Amino acid sequence: MCATAAPDLGLDTAAIDDALGFKGRNNGGIYAFGVPRSDEIKANGIVIPGAMGTAIAINVQPTGAGKAAITGDFVALASEVVPLLKALRGNGIEVTAVHNHMLDDEPRSFFIHFWANDDAVKLARGLRAALDAVHVAKKG
Repeated sequence: MCATAAPDLGLDTAAIDDALGFKGRNNGGIYAFGVPRSDEIKANGIVIPGAMGTAIAINVQPTGAGKAAITGDFVALASEVVPLLKALRGNGIEVTAVHNHMLDDEPRSFFIHFWANDDAVKLARGLRAALDAVHVAKKG
């Protein structure tokens, strides 16, 4: 079985990484980010790791000419929801859903899904503003 190279994205991924402050990875033609929160979310007293759904997911799909569709979800505490919504909408990024994934999480967390299609680096700057509205780990 041969491993195939990830398709060329046709995007300035270094500029996207710089704008977001995190390094993405080419996941089969989607430039993907998993941004960890700086705090812990627990259920039944057990820490839920980022890989189990408490990291912020950002996916960037090239749509041509330096543009990209972005989607994913932010994990936000109740106090972060309004500033996060303002940051996303203020940067031309649509909010497509606000809901919970858990019943007994501590602290209470909300999942904010988003969507936009525009210049990839411009959108990355908007996502950085949104990341600044929530408690994320230091830029990586």
